[in-house]
Amino acid sequence: MFFRKQVPATPWPQEEEHSKNKESPNRYFISRNIVLFLLFLSAWFLVLFGCFQPRSSTTKPRTYIPSHTAQEAHPNDVKTVTPILKCDGSVSVYVYSLPPEFNVGLLEDCHHLNVYTDMCPHVANCGLGQPLSNMGSTSWFFTHQFIAEMIFHARVENHQCRTLDPERANLFYVPFYGGLHVSSKFREPDLEARDALAVRLIDYLQAQPWWQKRQGKDHFLALGRTAWDFMRRDSGPDFGANSLLNLAPVQNMSVLTVERHPWKKGSNQHGIPYPSYFHPSTSDDLLTWQNNMMMSERPHLWSFIGGPRKGLEKAAIREKIIGQCTESTRCHLVKCGSGANQCYQPSEVLSVMRRSQFCLQAAGDSYTTRSTFDSVLAGCCTRCSFRPTRLIPQWYLP
Repeated sequence: MFFRKQVPATPWPQEEEHSKNKESPNRYFISRNIVLFLLFLSAWFLVLFGCFQPRSSTTKPRTYIPSHTAQEAHPNDVKTVTPILKCDGSVSVYVYSLPPEFNVGLLEDCHHLNVYTDMCPHVANCGLGQPLSNMGSTSWFFTHQFIAEMIFHARVENHQCRTLDPERANLFYVPFYGGLHVSSKFREPDLEARDALAVRLIDYLQAQPWWQKRQGKDHFLALGRTAWDFMRRDSGPDFGANSLLNLAPVQNMSVLTVERHPWKKGSNQHGIPYPSYFHPSTSDDLLTWQNNMMMSERPHLWSFIGGPRKGLEKAAIREKIIGQCTESTRCHLVKCGSGANQCYQPSEVLSVMRRSQFCLQAAGDSYTTRSTFDSVLAGCCTRCSFRPTRLIPQWYLP
């Protein structure tokens, strides 16, 4: 849905390719993982809706809206809801109050947070972005696909299990906007400058008494971009990544990231789905959408929303999908490219998906794509053509 940089066609080292080839999952294994994947998505909606609700109906989450975008924001920038779950005392989370340079200070220069996109409209409303007025309810926002760290920060700050006393905490959340920062440095040729903020963050954490107790093993952070954007390799092409996840202290932490590294290097990483456009504030909103999707007429057997890509493997599979969809009377094709505005309108994309029985997904700039989760939201059966499909559970299941 948004322009993003290209990443290596094979970000895994050659020595890991051997272990990957040794796996020969049968049909039962694949089917089981698909079922687990779908169950996880259902659980993810419940977590977002239930576990990360504000602590009271009168407490509003922290909202950051740059002064130059305030007029563009929705007059109701933060919605309040009635809490559903209460903390049972088993988890107590302390949220670090980091120096602004590590999170909200970055937003002051939101025009340059991404080398491809003006992020100012997207950082409004705690990262939900601008409201979508053509979706039939106030639960829809034009949410950027790489903004999860802001949304997560706002939710944890208002979580029922948050404690203001670090002595009582058994988990420590580090609200670093690493994804927003790295996307502003993709074209930085000086590797030391590209890594500088991540290094300063680790220096800051290691000086804290709460870090020193367990060397960061009870600390975690959430990143809104794929793991590859934080794991620069010593050899091969430079795609703009920094080395945050390669730093030894960070490997002691737990990291929530969009598309985790599936092998040993990602053992401390936990994959999370891309943010959706749908942010229900009540159970009625959620149930209404689910019922609408179950009742939707789906005249198209399958659909594909996407355009050609560079790279031998990506270009080949997308060329075949686009060609076959064009020739089929049972396929709805939305071809993306220069001037194809329909591809970047959430209402148009979801409209096609909710009228399709199967939604084909090809690899994006990395191995997965936000469109996979858009199709699940629209109740469309997702068919993935990216390699290796069997690793979906490793990317997105705990």
